[in-house]
Amino acid sequence: MITVRQEEEKDYKKVFELTEEAFRDMEHSDHQEQFLVEKLRKSEAFIPELSLVAEDENGTITGHILFTKIKIVNEEESFDSLALAPVSVKPGFQNQGIGGKLILEGHRIAKELGYESTILIGHEEYYPRFGYKKTSNFGISFPFDIPEENGMAVELIKDGLKDKKGVVKYPQEFGID
Repeated sequence: MITVRQEEEKDYKKVFELTEEAFRDMEHSDHQEQFLVEKLRKSEAFIPELSLVAEDENGTITGHILFTKIKIVNEEESFDSLALAPVSVKPGFQNQGIGGKLILEGHRIAKELGYESTILIGHEEYYPRFGYKKTSNFGISFPFDIPEENGMAVELIKDGLKDKKGVVKYPQEFGID
C-alpha cells in the first residue's frame, strides 16, 4: 500500500539519500540529482505542493517527484509550464508502479493549481504511457542538444500547449544557460 503526499521538511534527508541511491547506477545521469533537488527547493521555481513523496505502510519513503516552474519562450512571448525533474524511486521498490503514482498525482495537483503543461527529458519508452509526446510535436525545443525522442511534454488540459512554441527556459538552479 503506497500513499503519495506532499514532501515535508523532515523528509529532506531521506529524499536526498533516496535520490542519490535511485540514480547511482543510471547510465544517463550526472549523479547530481540529489543536489539539484536541494537547490530547487530554495529557488523561486519551487512549488511545495508539487514536491511529492511516496510512502509505504511502514512510513518508508520509497519515491519522490519534483515539478518546478519553467518558461517556454520565443521572440514575442513567454508561457508558463512545469519541468518534471527528477522522479526517483528507491532501488528495491522500482518497477512496482510507484513512479507512475507520483507522476499521475503530480499531474492532478498541477492541473488543480492552474498549470497547463509539463515538460521533461526522459526515457522515450516510459513517459508516453502518461501522455507525454515529443516536444518537437508542439514546436518546443531545448537550449541544448538532446535526442529528439527524449524531450517530451504533456498537456494537462486540452490544448495546453497549443500555439505555445519556443525554447524551454530553465531556472538557473538547473545550471543551464
